Amino acid sequence: MEIAALLTSAGINISICIVLLSLYSVLRKQPANYCVYFGRRLVCGGARRYDPFWYERFVPSPSWLVKAWETSEDELLAAAGLDAVVFLRMVIFSIRIFFITAVVCIAFVLPVNYYGQPTVHKEIHLESSEVFTIENLKEGSKWLWVHCLALYIITSAACLLLYFDYRTISKMRLGHITGTASKPSQFTVLIRAIPWSPDQSYSDTLSKYFTNYYSSSYMSHQMVYHNGIIQRLLLDAERMCQSIKHVAPEINCKPSLTPCTFCGGPTATNSFHKLSSEGDSVKGMELGELSMTTPEQERPAAFVFFKTRYDALVVSEVLQSSNPMLWVTDLAPEPHDVFWRNLNIPYRQLWIRRIATLVGAVAFMFVFLIPVAFIQGLTQLEHLSHAFPFLRGILKKQFINQVITGYLPSVILILFFYAVPPLMMYFSTLEGSISRSIRKKSACIKVLYFTIWNVFFVNILSGSVIRQLNVFSSVRDIPEQLARAVPTQAGFFTTYCFTSGWASLACEIMQPMALIWNLVAKAISKNKDESYETLRFPFHTEVPRLLLFGLLGFTNSVIAPLILPFLLIYFFLAYLIYKNQILNVYITKYESGGQYWPIFHNTTIFSLILTQIIALGFFGLKLSTVASGFTIPLILLTLLFSEYCRHRFGPIFHKHPAQVLIDMDRADEMAGKMDELHKKLHNMYSQIPLHTQKSSSKGECSSPFASQELPDPEKLKPEEGDAIAKELWGYQGSESGQEHEDKPCPSASSPEHLTPKRT
Repeated sequence: MEIAALLTSAGINISICIVLLSLYSVLRKQPANYCVYFGRRLVCGGARRYDPFWYERFVPSPSWLVKAWETSEDELLAAAGLDAVVFLRMVIFSIRIFFITAVVCIAFVLPVNYYGQPTVHKEIHLESSEVFTIENLKEGSKWLWVHCLALYIITSAACLLLYFDYRTISKMRLGHITGTASKPSQFTVLIRAIPWSPDQSYSDTLSKYFTNYYSSSYMSHQMVYHNGIIQRLLLDAERMCQSIKHVAPEINCKPSLTPCTFCGGPTATNSFHKLSSEGDSVKGMELGELSMTTPEQERPAAFVFFKTRYDALVVSEVLQSSNPMLWVTDLAPEPHDVFWRNLNIPYRQLWIRRIATLVGAVAFMFVFLIPVAFIQGLTQLEHLSHAFPFLRGILKKQFINQVITGYLPSVILILFFYAVPPLMMYFSTLEGSISRSIRKKSACIKVLYFTIWNVFFVNILSGSVIRQLNVFSSVRDIPEQLARAVPTQAGFFTTYCFTSGWASLACEIMQPMALIWNLVAKAISKNKDESYETLRFPFHTEVPRLLLFGLLGFTNSVIAPLILPFLLIYFFLAYLIYKNQILNVYITKYESGGQYWPIFHNTTIFSLILTQIIALGFFGLKLSTVASGFTIPLILLTLLFSEYCRHRFGPIFHKHPAQVLIDMDRADEMAGKMDELHKKLHNMYSQIPLHTQKSSSKGECSSPFASQELPDPEKLKPEEGDAIAKELWGYQGSESGQEHEDKPCPSASSPEHLTPKRT
């Protein structure tokens, strides 16, 4: 790919980013868009919208950047939970390591590559991108020691940063366990595959079993019931109730009489009555009338409650029966994290479902080869023109050629990739995950594998086929074939960074779908109040995207370092934009407790080892035995480091330490809190609550305006309305350069939020 095509793609994406970021800084100030860009504040705070007018509302400003930059990690942890902090730690790690990598490779490796051949160079924009790669070095070059030294520096810096971050996040996870002492999940075990007996119900069988074998620690249990039509009707009624709450008073229709369709008599229509309190809606009704929890509706699964955390931990880790397919135990997820629908799946079906989803995911990977091969054909038009002469006419038009080869392929690939996350989430649902956080983590891993395979390996493979290079003939040839193929794709990977990185970040902060939906909803319903759906942070799409760019950065660092400055810009923008979105848009309803970090750590180690293997292949191609000899020990040392981290920190993310739980039990017993905790357990895992609780997202987030009740705009003087509006929208005046200082309320893991609403 020519540098001119690269610059064309960069120019298009830079223009898109500037326009979208400028639009965002204006649209976020418009009161009509508050539910789009400040959904978290609305849900958490209860702030009422007003519409004062001042001209600064229509002028772009960088105040949101300043606010995102100034928010500390402790404030973010209190506001959004551990998973959000871990994700931003991933971004910070990427900024640090690729800053070091860019300095080393741009200062030393790039000049060596550029002047590797004694040729007369053209102007920069007329050069081919391959001139800046290691391919430009001649065989037996003595300058390959620069690449080997850079590889050592990058690997050492990455391992050092990974170690310190892993250690810090491990401490955060332990703090997450001990800091939420009243979490009901720590006393609860999920039991599945309860044996069926014709003489008694599942509940009686379970009670008899635990009374017999765990009489000293067993307290009670809550059965899981079939999610039938009654439950679905209750959920629909609850959602309707939430929708009615958002209806503006002026559009509440008065009762009117119209003739009935069947009998012709008068019928009241277009009216509804809102009860004075939510409890009135179920007044006088028994639990059985609401939930229809009869023995016939019981499923072979239940939540079992124990007296101490340690008792629950022991039961969850011990094999309960000589038949491993019966009495299967796991520590229960948090109540708002339970994926109730999957608890109805028989346990014996799960292994079949996992195999089926694996086969489906692999089949979809192979189907995806078709669009990837087409995209590679667009980037290799010069080679395809020999087989298809009609393409030569397109190549003669310089600008069209630059757009087709430089910008269009990455755009098409991104459009095809929009179908991947929903499908992988569906596969993860079919697997039978017991919690929403586990389902999202499983989808994240699937999307990660799919992305790395198709964006990196398939692009390299299809590019090699088009260029008529030898595809891998044996395992021994893999390093050399990768070394030949990666530099040829350096231009495509750079344009992919522009389109999937920069432009996607701009679209992320703009929230185009939510914005369009908000405008359409207001235009159709004429509702001046905000009726909106809260959003959860899409870890299953953003973590794989971050790791993919990390893989591209590492593998191209010593091979084609021209991509590094653009990746560094992406990571810096990602830090500010994701931080802003986490603070203002996304609600933390459930979290995994930092379990995305091992995925990030392992994938980063894989990227480092892959980089070293590719470098080893290049050193072999360039006949540098010294550089090859020094690279092999580096691979072994990286594997040893990975194994050490896996044993030192990995178990903390998969198991709860007994020492910590016993200390928590003793502290609660000494403080006299145990009885209070025991009383709350049974109601926490109620499949159908007695009455509509407050929205869980309202009780599980921190709001910048949690304690702030805004005055009615009609009662405000003009100058007072402008002052409050400027404070709300973060306007930076001439006298004060800072936004309103927000005080976060307790996070999702705090003891105050033990009764979130089930979704």
